[in-house]
Amino acid sequence: MSTTVRHVVLFAFRDDAPADRIRAIETAFVALRERIPGIVDLEWGTDESPEDLGRGFTHCFLVTFDDAAARDAYLKHPAHVAFGLVLRPYLDRSLVVDYVARVRGAGAGT
Repeated sequence: MSTTVRHVVLFAFRDDAPADRIRAIETAFVALRERIPGIVDLEWGTDESPEDLGRGFTHCFLVTFDDAAARDAYLKHPAHVAFGLVLRPYLDRSLVVDYVARVRGAGAGT
């Protein structure tokens, strides 16, 4: 059974957030991979959906950890806390979902 934890983070930025600050935030988030032990993978992108269901969320980051302990260490790591201070003035809202990755065909409802 997998204990891999996926940490899905969605950002909706303030309407007045300057594009250069958003780019700096993207770069700072990606840099967390090198600064925080326990991050196995990190990928991100911006909303490209033709369905127009994003509700203002434009950025998605997917961070992978070996387990919940690594995720928990990331949440309180000083680099993550510092990132939050850089992000906060430009953020309208965020949505975070964590889940334990399951293998296709394993578990209920698959």
